[in-house]
Amino acid sequence: MSDPAGMDGLCVETCEQCPALVDSRSRIVNGVGPDDADVVFVGEGPGANEDEQGEPFVGRSGDVLDDALGDHGLRRKDVRITNCVRCRPPENRDPSTEELANCRPYLERELETIDPDVVVALGKVPAQHLLERDVAVTKEAGDVETVAIGDARLDVLVCVHPAATLYDRSQEATFESTIEKAATIVGAEGGQSSLGDF
Repeated sequence: MSDPAGMDGLCVETCEQCPALVDSRSRIVNGVGPDDADVVFVGEGPGANEDEQGEPFVGRSGDVLDDALGDHGLRRKDVRITNCVRCRPPENRDPSTEELANCRPYLERELETIDPDVVVALGKVPAQHLLERDVAVTKEAGDVETVAIGDARLDVLVCVHPAATLYDRSQEATFESTIEKAATIVGAEGGQSSLGDF
């Protein structure tokens, strides 16, 4: 398993594959967290705050995620947080199919190396990208599917995006229960589920 071009370990150092993203980024935003994390959260791509600070899920979405992690016995420093694409799309648009494909080898290498117990897809774009099919996120939130990612077979847990809870309060319970399920899968304190067996 060798690193894709431009990648050193889990970090992408150089990449010029997507002209629109190269133009709109101020930096490449790599994943953060341990390289042996039990749980990896995968978002869509960096926004303005992430591009500025060089870390995924900072700002309001990051606060929502951090609070939910804490509520279920997980800490940000103990989980890995990364994105499907590592450069900010212009105007925070969704990454294109081509951009997702260009960045896929980096994500596959990261997930193969970490080999987590569960990968949590935060929102529609990462869920569809990892599962390689259409996903109805709200309906499928909490579902786990085992898929081949690179040379690994990993369990992917579908989750609504943390930002969804900011715009639609009805998503809060769905988000919280999915984070609780992730915590339960990895045996985190406070992750004991009242949902019964799953």
